[in-house]
Amino acid sequence: MVLSYLMDTKIFRIYGPPGTGKTTALLNKVDEALTAGVNPAHIGYFAFTRQAANEAIDRACQRFNLEKTQLPWFRTLHSFALKLSGIRQEQIMQSEHYKELGYALGYDLVTDTSTEDAFDLNKNNNPIIGLINLARLRKVDLRQQYNDSNMNIPWSTIKYVSDSMNEYKNRFNLYDFTDMLEVFVRDGADFCPRLAITFIDEAQDLSPLQWDVAHVLEQHSDRIYCAGDDDQAIYRWAGADVEHFIGLNGGYEVLEQSYRVPATVHPLAEGIAKRIARRVPKTYLPRKDPGSVQRIPSTSYIDFSEGSWLVLAQAGYFLDAATQDLKSRGYLYSRNGRRSISEKLSEAINGWEQLRKGRSITGEAARAIYSYMSVNDRVKRGFKKLPTLDDDDTVTLDVLQKDHGLLATDEMIWHEAMDKLPSGERAYITALLRRGEKFNAIPRIALSTIHGSKGGEADNVVLYTDLSPAAQKASETAPDDLHRVFYVGVTRTKKNLYLVEPDDTMRSYWI
Repeated sequence: MVLSYLMDTKIFRIYGPPGTGKTTALLNKVDEALTAGVNPAHIGYFAFTRQAANEAIDRACQRFNLEKTQLPWFRTLHSFALKLSGIRQEQIMQSEHYKELGYALGYDLVTDTSTEDAFDLNKNNNPIIGLINLARLRKVDLRQQYNDSNMNIPWSTIKYVSDSMNEYKNRFNLYDFTDMLEVFVRDGADFCPRLAITFIDEAQDLSPLQWDVAHVLEQHSDRIYCAGDDDQAIYRWAGADVEHFIGLNGGYEVLEQSYRVPATVHPLAEGIAKRIARRVPKTYLPRKDPGSVQRIPSTSYIDFSEGSWLVLAQAGYFLDAATQDLKSRGYLYSRNGRRSISEKLSEAINGWEQLRKGRSITGEAARAIYSYMSVNDRVKRGFKKLPTLDDDDTVTLDVLQKDHGLLATDEMIWHEAMDKLPSGERAYITALLRRGEKFNAIPRIALSTIHGSKGGEADNVVLYTDLSPAAQKASETAPDDLHRVFYVGVTRTKKNLYLVEPDDTMRSYWI
């Protein structure tokens, strides 16, 4: 059952509180459209990130027995704009272009161009380029964006780089990801396809410029659904315009059953949501599983040995203590997506133990092993990089000793053979093995900022309530943003929530 507030309008909002199955609800509407005879090529489904778009198209293809080519408009808004704008792939600004421009100007402008996701573009971008793009996404004057930021780079530098970049792109007929959206907004009415039904997911995270794209789509769609949750709008710093989503005219429905949030956590989350001054009131039901809420002095009071875990904080440096605790106790974890043991080191240790058992390994694994060995002691000089061995080749210990300069013997266990391993890494791996962790497995424990965890969930969530000075200051003028951040934090759990007592109660978020 959903709560519906209907009006005769082309735009219809779907509010999906945490864990209510928003993507499933959208695919149900896709199903309804297909059942009614709508051509799949006349359905648009636009996600905020490439990962979300790929997930939606994979689920749709599997569920409706379709090929990806039959769903040409399941993609991100950036990808949609690129495909229709006539901009060729070779015209897109690449990292080498930013590097060349930066070298000419005397500034470091190296930029990650591997993603089209708006969130990642702002998170990973060069700070100067990021500021320029953010002003464009927000549709504000560059000087205003600069004044709103805490950037300590002189305004004259920002202006110089912006003007120079525009000149560079014009000279070489190049476009960046923001240009794609601007071109679509300017000319999209001429080439936007006619769609029977359009879905825009995570609509609370769209920037003003992306909303312009959405409204072009609106004019070319018989029906448009904008799905999201204003209470989970935590990317204002990346240009998100949640007020636009809240202020859309038309009807809406609220998905009212959460399949994630436990009964004991639900009133806590509701209490945080009600602190948000500008929001759409909504009601949803928790899971019947009660779960638990516990307050703890530190992570050392927690047994992490079973289940999935998210350890969350408002700022990354608050996770340092948890990182040290997990490491000292021999738990495998990831932090901001990076494993506590690198894939290379895992491959090296596993590979060495395979060699000791008389088995063969790939050249790639052997090269990983050699990288942790000392020359002349474990590997003969000239063989360190295994120049005559391809990654796909297979070798045994005997072959490595005979033909590839290996001096280490099968009597040596992994930390004796790979003598260049730092002592801290060696101690940590030993602790992992003693605990029985499979350190080449996918970590059950993930440490992340709350912003980096949105969309994720775990059986157990550990939440730090400490605030950085910048967050505390920002909350004085925009308290809703901080309320939304911690609302997202507490609603990641499927079972248990652990609230870590702050170091300074005067600089923390009260839950």
